[in-house]
Amino acid sequence: MGSFNDKVYEVVREIPYGRVTTYGAVARAIGQPRKALFVGFAMHSSADPDDPPCHRVVYKDGRVFENEDGSPSLQKLLLEAEGVPFLDDTHVDLDACLWHRVPTDEIGRPTDIDWEREMAEDQ
Repeated sequence: MGSFNDKVYEVVREIPYGRVTTYGAVARAIGQPRKALFVGFAMHSSADPDDPPCHRVVYKDGRVFENEDGSPSLQKLLLEAEGVPFLDDTHVDLDACLWHRVPTDEIGRPTDIDWEREMAEDQ
């Protein structure tokens, strides 16, 4: 059995070029559905910026990391170079490029989440 980080990296290495997944989807794929934040910690602690391809993991609403000065983040630049479509300056088009480890008939946002509650601003 590998460590938590090793399991995360295994899933992230499977994300195809030009596709993204979410921290929560990675957590669910390794059987730890409540550990999305820890997936983020694993991404941050990766010693190699290219392996796993951490830039392919985004927030549940499709948001990418933002630089404080408003300049495009390296994550955004790498995703754009792969042809990942964006809805605006900071959100990828999840309907067009979301990847799940387990194939589904219809690729889209996970249906097991109450999106209105999850995306509420008052949390």
